[in-house]
Amino acid sequence: MNDLVRQHTALSESDLEWLHLLVSEWQLLSDLSFADLVLWVPTLDGTRYVSVAQMRPNTGPTSYQDDMVGHLVPRGRRPLLDAALDEGRIVREGDPEWREEVPVRVESIPVRREGRVLGVIARNTNLLTVRTPSRLELTYLQSASDLAQMIAAGSFPFPGQQVDMDASPRAGDGLIRLDADGIVQYASPNALSAYHRLGLASDLVGQHLGQLTADLAPPRGPVDESLAKLASGYAPREAEVEGNDGVIQLRAIPLKPKGTRIGSLVLLRDVTELRRRERELITKDATIREIHHRVKNNLQTVAALLRLQARRMDSDQGREALNEAVRRVGSIAIVHETLSQNLDERVEFDEIADRVLAMVAEISPGKVNCRRTGRFGILDAEVATPLSMVLTEVLQNALEHAFAPGEQGSVEVAALRGGTREDARLLITVRDDGRGLPEGFDPQRTGNLGLQIVRTLVEGELGGGFDMVPAPERGTKVVLDIPVGPEK
Repeated sequence: MNDLVRQHTALSESDLEWLHLLVSEWQLLSDLSFADLVLWVPTLDGTRYVSVAQMRPNTGPTSYQDDMVGHLVPRGRRPLLDAALDEGRIVREGDPEWREEVPVRVESIPVRREGRVLGVIARNTNLLTVRTPSRLELTYLQSASDLAQMIAAGSFPFPGQQVDMDASPRAGDGLIRLDADGIVQYASPNALSAYHRLGLASDLVGQHLGQLTADLAPPRGPVDESLAKLASGYAPREAEVEGNDGVIQLRAIPLKPKGTRIGSLVLLRDVTELRRRERELITKDATIREIHHRVKNNLQTVAALLRLQARRMDSDQGREALNEAVRRVGSIAIVHETLSQNLDERVEFDEIADRVLAMVAEISPGKVNCRRTGRFGILDAEVATPLSMVLTEVLQNALEHAFAPGEQGSVEVAALRGGTREDARLLITVRDDGRGLPEGFDPQRTGNLGLQIVRTLVEGELGGGFDMVPAPERGTKVVLDIPVGPEK
């Protein structure tokens, strides 16, 4: 719609925002009218109309099989559009049109804003299934007529009340028509069922909806306006009402077809099961986070016990082996700590990588400079946990074997994400400027326990590739190529 309006019309950006506000609301008008809606706007030179938006009803058959958006029609071809635009009134004159052997009644509703007519809504009703209307259909049509008059007068939609139509109740979910005093004139079967779930044992018709709602579901805690006033439809508002183990979502729409409120529409939806499932998911998420938190605490306890045992070891080799185990357990604990703070099983691995770097750098404080470049991004927990161990082992191996005691040097971890969405990959390079690999070293066959762990995790669990080669100038370069899912 933005492109069509800016390309073909003289409307300002504020006028365009008004049309967006209208389009966010007009599914309600379409459903209440049982009709298709097409928004026509005059072109810049005033000789044609361009259709910028279209809506089909959920309550009846469509009148248009084709998409009308983008069509251009010259003035004079559709007299009802001309009359509504020029005279600023709703035009219903004329005989039904026949489209593909289907009779269609056409009406034109001017769209007014601040005294100016911006365009015209063509309301097209398929008459093929016309029959004697029920009480529900009569209420729908009368409400649609009131809304159409409000659009023509520029009082609907309500400024500053952008509606999320995916989340707000629709006419088919439940509809109540109130008079000016807030008394229920009509309640659809779905609306009555929703109030029965709140605890109502009688009919709704004839009752004051605001007072009844306040009695069934008194507000919990401070609110900015009373529930009784909201449910009475005095102002355009949305709220949720909970009572008797039921939850309903209310939306009030004051009806002012001639400038004075004659009543209100209240749309409502029973969201009891939806809110129950949401609470279950929240409870599940909280349970998962608590599990990760407890696993992290248990791992830290294990690390503390290993560290305590290492202090009592007489053998330097045994003490170092236990310290390596402490770092391995610590790298896993870091992942679980991060997962305990998230709502899903995905983590921002950059923070984990930095903490692993800091933990491993304690092996040789002040001797070797460790840094990270690039970005790991968000990874699934099933990738993050083994990758943290792999990174720990590779860094630990570099700090222990690449440099002589007291020697200065640096270790750089570079991360690069690439590939397609279907085959996203993470390329990790760990480079040091130390003494390099010994003669005849084969990383796929030889190496200590740490490198065996790396090969097992990278190739077996992560399904990636691992290689260790001499760096171009000096030192050693470890390359990890790991498949990862796309960032969400």
